[in-house]
Amino acid sequence: MTEFTHIHDERARMVDIAGKGEVYREALATGRIILRPETMKAIREGTVVKGNVLATARVAATLAVKETPRLIPMCHPIPLSSVDVEFLESDESVEALVRVRSLGRTGVEMEAITGVSVALLTIWDMVKSAEKDENGQYPLTCITDIRVLEKKKGGPERETK
Repeated sequence: MTEFTHIHDERARMVDIAGKGEVYREALATGRIILRPETMKAIREGTVVKGNVLATARVAATLAVKETPRLIPMCHPIPLSSVDVEFLESDESVEALVRVRSLGRTGVEMEAITGVSVALLTIWDMVKSAEKDENGQYPLTCITDIRVLEKKKGGPERETK
């Protein structure tokens, strides 16, 4: 088991970006939720009790991207150009992909991974009754692999690390 050390730092602050120019920025994030095959079938067939799972998750992801500075204390509010949300389905999982674009002074990767996280949490909420076992536990359900796949700066053709 990993041991953790307590870190005490009272110097949390928002970074000053006033000196930066406005630049095209883009980020693509992904993550996956593992579900029972029966739940995946219900999502595909539109028979989930709470309604259209992926449509609801798409709206939730978009709202989360827009609310990122309110959720993550040191994130700057940024002008968003677009938010694209896609889902890839397999027999046992849904992968969420969120692409965020902006013309601004700071990156959009936190917005993209926030969108992915909330999309996946929304999917879980929508299907949780089907995912619970007889003891009310979630033995299979798992959100995993949330990460930034790609980040671009300076124009759609120029990537930065």
